[in-house]
Amino acid sequence: MTDWEKLESMSDENIDFSDCPEITPEMAKNAVIRRGLKSPEKQSLTLFLDAEIVNWYKENEIKHQTEINDLLRDYIKPH
Repeated sequence: MTDWEKLESMSDENIDFSDCPEITPEMAKNAVIRRGLKSPEKQSLTLFLDAEIVNWYKENEIKHQTEINDLLRDYIKPH
């Protein structure tokens, strides 16, 4: 649902960073670098979806595989 045209036309001065404070040298000094983190194992699967669902993801430029995976994970957590 992102308005890409509006976003691309904005200058840096128009971006609201009020909820994202600037990183200070002190914060950077205390940063922790993590390497080698492993993501959950993935399996390849053929999945047939309704055309309207696939088209919606394409029109909204959403990484559909990641999004659908996240939605399914959120669904199974309480079950």
